[in-house]
Amino acid sequence: MKLETQCIHAGVQPDPTTNARGLAVYRTSSYVFDSTEHAANLFALKELGNIYTRIMNPTQDALEQRIAALEGGAAALAHSSGTSATFNAINNICSVGDEIVSAANLYGGTYTMFNDIFPQFGYKVHFVNSNNPQNIADAITPKTKAVYCETVSNPALEVADIEAIANIAHEHSIPLIVDATFTTPVLQRPIDFGADIVIDSLTKWMGGQGAGIGGIVVDSARFDWKNDKFPTMTQPDSSYNGIRWAYDLPESLAPVAYILRMRVVPMRNLGACLSPDNCWIFAQGLETLPLRMERHCSNAQKVAEYLDDHRQVEWVRYPGLAGDSMHEMNDKYLNGMGGPMVVFGIKGGLEAGKKFIEGLEMFSHLANVGDAKSLAIHPATTTHSQLTPEQQKAGGIVPELVRLSVGIEHVDDIIEDIDKGLAAAA
Repeated sequence: MKLETQCIHAGVQPDPTTNARGLAVYRTSSYVFDSTEHAANLFALKELGNIYTRIMNPTQDALEQRIAALEGGAAALAHSSGTSATFNAINNICSVGDEIVSAANLYGGTYTMFNDIFPQFGYKVHFVNSNNPQNIADAITPKTKAVYCETVSNPALEVADIEAIANIAHEHSIPLIVDATFTTPVLQRPIDFGADIVIDSLTKWMGGQGAGIGGIVVDSARFDWKNDKFPTMTQPDSSYNGIRWAYDLPESLAPVAYILRMRVVPMRNLGACLSPDNCWIFAQGLETLPLRMERHCSNAQKVAEYLDDHRQVEWVRYPGLAGDSMHEMNDKYLNGMGGPMVVFGIKGGLEAGKKFIEGLEMFSHLANVGDAKSLAIHPATTTHSQLTPEQQKAGGIVPELVRLSVGIEHVDDIIEDIDKGLAAAA
């Protein structure tokens, strides 16, 4: 099926008992076993099925199947947030003393996780300017367990050369983990360019309503974990009957060893599960994702063009603009659509940025992106305020930067409201 069809049909069939066409919400904590043998087989991974909703749920399963299909992956695991998905994606393969090489231009919460929290677990993260992929190659050591980047950085909108970065990671026999939140499968499927693991924040465009918090990890099933670099996958796992995930699974499950371990070790024991109700919300949002992304991107293009010609604007970053430094990456990595985000530098710096935000009427001033509604924020004083000035600069965040998540309202109304903000700033 084409992506537009997968968004509606993948993972969901009419209910065999009731013939209901819509996806059901299974609000249950647990499930009855057919017999003691059935229960034992489920826990021993001899067969798959429902045990406890912290591990899996039928509504969640439908969502995971749909997003795995959209991303071109083999399996997926939903999480209570995009942040918890990022944490487990790394934690699933790392132990004390391990290292990660990461792009420096990250969402502020991810940067803090990598820079301040992972060291408490004994993980060291090397941050590099990934706009030159050679910097990634230079930072890899024998202790490196993965390379990490975002498809489009938040908020600087720098487009990663996923194919080049994947080639570097694979030359060193390590996986590439990619946060694809800012692109969604409509603009890019990182697995098609060599990524091994994909993370999406469901809170953003996939949900599209600002109604729930969630995240997901998608396993391409293409990375070979039978490598001594990854003891969590190759050595006996004391938390699960001594299983060696890369070697001991049934043939049918072996390709998705990574995501299966994530489900029954960190998810089962740390509990960052997604509620069935939020799974249902995100499944509904996915049905209109392609239509919304088209409107988000076409509106963003017009907003970027408007700002690019405005006397109060110092600079605009939007890959869809012909003169943008990321424009060459637009056709290859953003499906030629430019993206749904626009960032710009307003004349007058920090104070002008604050006045612009306060002068908006229709735009919502809040810490989110990907809503159907247009949103605005000043990252240096909010989403990335915990970073030092040096860390902000490394991530492409300057004091005058304003971030716009362009919604699906009529573009004339969006531009009129931006005009009000610029007038207030003047």
